[in-house]
Amino acid sequence: MQFQPELKCKALPKWGKYLRGQWEERFAAHLSPKKKKEIYLKSYLWHLCSYEETAFLSGEAAVAAFEKQPKEKCTIFFELHNDAYLIENAATLTASVLLPVADEDVYVMDWNGQWTFMNTHEKNLGPYFIERKKNA
Repeated sequence: MQFQPELKCKALPKWGKYLRGQWEERFAAHLSPKKKKEIYLKSYLWHLCSYEETAFLSGEAAVAAFEKQPKEKCTIFFELHNDAYLIENAATLTASVLLPVADEDVYVMDWNGQWTFMNTHEKNLGPYFIERKKNA
């Protein structure tokens, strides 16, 4: 994955599984284990949106919401492998970096788990954006 030169990017080998678990805790904790199984959440985290089990934005609205977020520190990780990245000065991170990665599912989560941006491998689904309620 190619990042803008001004981004301070640190590779986090083998962090993918941990970050997917953190993502599930932050954004899908309201679902029962049975519901998670019904929507195949363990296979694709973005199913939380495609099955409409949370409030989310999609398409251009998702990109716009992601672009407007104040980004200080965030993580980038993937669905099917454990590569991950920490972006420490993410203010200039844009969706244009993530959208070309069309052959795999890419997740961005801010360091505090208040929002996430997802680009799916499915051309007709996503991208998606979820923002947690401030008291969540």
